Amino acid sequence: MKQYLDLMRHIRDSGVRKEDRTGTGTISVFGYQMRFDLSEGFPLVTTKKVHLKSIIHELLWFIQGDTNIRYLVNNGVNIWNDWPFQSWLRETGQDQKFPMYTPEWREQMKCFVERIKADEQFALQYGELGPVYGRQWRNFDGVDQLAQVVEDIKRNPDSRRLIVSAWNPVDIPVMAKSGLPPCHTLFQFYVSEGRLSCQLYQRSADVLLGVPFNIASYALLTLMIAQVAGLQPGDFVHTFGDAHIYSNHLEQVEEQLSREPHVLPEMGVNPEVRDLFSFQYEDFELKNYMPHPPISAPVAV
Repeated sequence: MKQYLDLMRHIRDSGVRKEDRTGTGTISVFGYQMRFDLSEGFPLVTTKKVHLKSIIHELLWFIQGDTNIRYLVNNGVNIWNDWPFQSWLRETGQDQKFPMYTPEWREQMKCFVERIKADEQFALQYGELGPVYGRQWRNFDGVDQLAQVVEDIKRNPDSRRLIVSAWNPVDIPVMAKSGLPPCHTLFQFYVSEGRLSCQLYQRSADVLLGVPFNIASYALLTLMIAQVAGLQPGDFVHTFGDAHIYSNHLEQVEEQLSREPHVLPEMGVNPEVRDLFSFQYEDFELKNYMPHPPISAPVAV
């Protein structure tokens, strides 16, 4: 994962200081690209342990068109909780009582998550994120983009229109209200010599926390679609707009840059699955993953 560390160094050494929506502040660059040959291993960051379970369940959640955190929390995935929890605190007048990331805030978060699990009506009201990724992938104003792109890859692999967009201008104000306009906005597939490649355009990228998830998620999606389309995996190309390091992540960045990357793991995918929408969590097996210890850092909400 030298490419990922190179991106971190580039931002640290060449980035500019910018203010941001969260009030945290960033060091930022505009325009950057990484490329990963998926035949050389699965691009899961090794300079810190990455929670693959969250990546797989989140991707399956996207693919199914789900936009409620209940599926995620029922499977032990908490990466989307901060936004609906903070929204619930504001709506119920508790946000001043529970400042973010305090011990009291964390305890209240646990209660919120347990209630999402136990109370379906509560989950419907407060666990819903709005028309985010899953909605746009599967129902962009009535169009199932994901199903369509899989069929197009099979029927017309030389097409230059193998695109899925999460950026729906009509829904952006709704998503912005909850702080969640899509960061990974558009991806395109490319078929050449029996290999399927994918390029992601990401308008905004939290390089320490988000990017390792994004790389692994779209690499895995490429493996899955390649399999159901009868193709071999090609490259995953990751193109950035605003790639940034939050000012309260600088210590963690230095820690990660001090570590030597290990050999990439391999991802086993159940060869029996031939329908993208039939994949289950148990259909994936990560092999030979040897990461450094985890590095924790606060999420900017």
